[in-house]
Amino acid sequence: MFKYSFHWRQVWQALPDMLWGALITLEIAALAMILGTIIGVLLALAKRSNNRAFGAAASVWVEIARNTPALFQIYMVYFGLGSLGVRIDSYWALLLGITFNNAGYLCETFRGGFKAIPETQTRAARSLGMSAGRAMWHVVLPQMFRVVFYALTNQMVWSILMTSLGVVVGLTTDLTGVTQELNVRTFRTFEYFFAAAVLYLVIAKLFTLSARLLAARLFRY
Repeated sequence: MFKYSFHWRQVWQALPDMLWGALITLEIAALAMILGTIIGVLLALAKRSNNRAFGAAASVWVEIARNTPALFQIYMVYFGLGSLGVRIDSYWALLLGITFNNAGYLCETFRGGFKAIPETQTRAARSLGMSAGRAMWHVVLPQMFRVVFYALTNQMVWSILMTSLGVVVGLTTDLTGVTQELNVRTFRTFEYFFAAAVLYLVIAKLFTLSARLLAARLFRY
């Protein structure tokens, strides 16, 4: 017979700590997304270039990021580099691991976005006297980011959820880490992890809604 006793009062008392952990989660996800976007654009450009070395290096990065578990990538940063004498804090190990994973996925997203921009756009910009770099910065990149905007939104949600892997490398300040610490002290596993799951759901939905509202404002024409 089901006799579980729910202790939600402890969850309410711990809610400020969990909300602070949620802020750390958002911080890591946002930084990993920004860095992953920058690297992803560079990787996509490398794969589009005529330089075989750059293209091969970008392909290796993408293949590893997309075809190995994200958990292994975080392990390699934290434990792998640690075995070589490079000690990295669990916060930075998680951030670098998610950034590596994001860059690999975003590279292919951006490569598809670049293909969606007609070559005539670049030629028109060059005919107006723009250099190749200025044409890329002022003409191609803005249109490309518009094409891949919703894919970027999905990747950000994935980054938020991926921060939960930080607990395996000892991170205790993010939402999952705080929840695990509370669970260890009280053994109220169901209550705390249910509350954490709700917070992850709310964060993801709020971000998705915000992104849609932003898209409706930015892409009206």
